[in-house]
Amino acid sequence: MIILKTSRELSLMKEAGRISQEALLRAGELVKPGITTYEIDEFIRKFIIKSGATPSFLGYCDFPASACISVNDVVIHGIPSKKQILKEGDIVSIDVGAYYEGFHGDNAWTFPCGKVSDEAMKLMDATRESLFLAIEKAVVGNRLGDIGSTVQQYVEARNYSVVRDFVGHGVGANLHEDPSVPNYGTSGRGVRLAAGMTLAIEPMVNAGSCKVRVLDDGWTTKTVDGKLSAHFEHTIAITNNGPVILTKA
Repeated sequence: MIILKTSRELSLMKEAGRISQEALLRAGELVKPGITTYEIDEFIRKFIIKSGATPSFLGYCDFPASACISVNDVVIHGIPSKKQILKEGDIVSIDVGAYYEGFHGDNAWTFPCGKVSDEAMKLMDATRESLFLAIEKAVVGNRLGDIGSTVQQYVEARNYSVVRDFVGHGVGANLHEDPSVPNYGTSGRGVRLAAGMTLAIEPMVNAGSCKVRVLDDGWTTKTVDGKLSAHFEHTIAITNNGPVILTKA
């Protein structure tokens, strides 16, 4: 069931989104050679709590950290570790959620660690651009397929692939709500978009095959071919005046 949000609920989600975006951007400033993913996660946890919110991911389905930090060929759900030390040339996807006054904000960004390869930069640029093009399609009267097909067409035209095993989602009082928001599909198909819907749109784009595998820890998801992956995400609200990015600092 898709839950439409009231104006009051949207204002609370906007604050949750602001906190999660600020935590994400500040964490991105820490992405430098020599830091551990554990240290970044600790910063995120403390920042969110200090901001009067709760980390959405900590303890969610027993996830052991406040953020998912995924490096290079890890697509999503990377578990922060004291043993994982970032190095020059890594690309680092950080996924952060904040729970404030009963509502979640959810966002992700892929950051370069020092100087990265041209290949890595082009992948990140294409994934980020596909997100903002998809958001432009999140208007009343369009369908979910318009969002997914926009991502798919943009990245596949650049010889990248869209992950099929994981998708975006509705978000609100629950971290994951209906509807599912695939990053692929057919324009003009799927659920019709209505004012009050709140969606986490999150392209996950691989440099090689779209196929992924989940490691034995039950979380860490890697590309099957070991090629790079990038991940960008915003929580948005669909309004009669067009899409509004809620995860905005």
